[in-house]
Amino acid sequence: MSQPEQVGNIEEFIKVESIFVRHRNALMLRAKFAPIYTDYYLHLMQHGIRHAPELDQMLKDFLACITLHAVARPWAETVAWTVNLRAPRVNLFATAGSLHESVTGRLFTEDVREPDRNFFYSQVTAQHMSEPRLSTLEVDERDPLSWVEQFYARSEQRPARMFRHEDELFSLVTAQPDCDEEWLAKLDTEAAERIEDTEETSLLETRRFHFHCGCDLGKILPILGSWRDRPDELFDGADYITVQCPRCAARYEVTRDMI
Repeated sequence: MSQPEQVGNIEEFIKVESIFVRHRNALMLRAKFAPIYTDYYLHLMQHGIRHAPELDQMLKDFLACITLHAVARPWAETVAWTVNLRAPRVNLFATAGSLHESVTGRLFTEDVREPDRNFFYSQVTAQHMSEPRLSTLEVDERDPLSWVEQFYARSEQRPARMFRHEDELFSLVTAQPDCDEEWLAKLDTEAAERIEDTEETSLLETRRFHFHCGCDLGKILPILGSWRDRPDELFDGADYITVQCPRCAARYEVTRDMI
């Protein structure tokens, strides 16, 4: 198993624990997300982005969910999730991967197509895959934690439970072969938080994550390549335009001479 390159300052990272629950045959992923949320808000401030409180909380939960799921998966995989909601009309996007130890995401609130149902899209990529692995399912409710449980039941073909605790602590408990599914189904937030006190567990591994996209102007400019022969249409008399990163919504000013 190859290990990721060490990136950035260790204090910016969270530690995600992968814990096996013996006799229940379940895997628990757990982490405190305060450092990631701090960097997320610094990112929003830097780029002048503001979200409605409900959508902001939804995206934060979504980032926690995909991070824990990524740790439940092999190191080499990168996971991207998109959820298209009817009400509020919004797309949530998040992506996470262990090799780069990063998670990022954003909201799309403008020019969003209104679906007749709420849809969850998952895409998994890895170097050994010739094509991405895609799955789509309809989800109900407006809670990202519920979406994850529905995703596991329908796409992963095994049960899982997702919990939000105090102090930005989240845990994901997934079934392994011969899991005690009755025990898993009865878990509540308090019982999930106390698993290490009430069950025999063993720490399998830890992985680090931070809020990081890796975008820069050099990666953003190719998006505008088709406008190279039509700059007047693109700029419409302005000295510059603002382009957003499709992964994290970072804003970049682009002038004519950059195209």
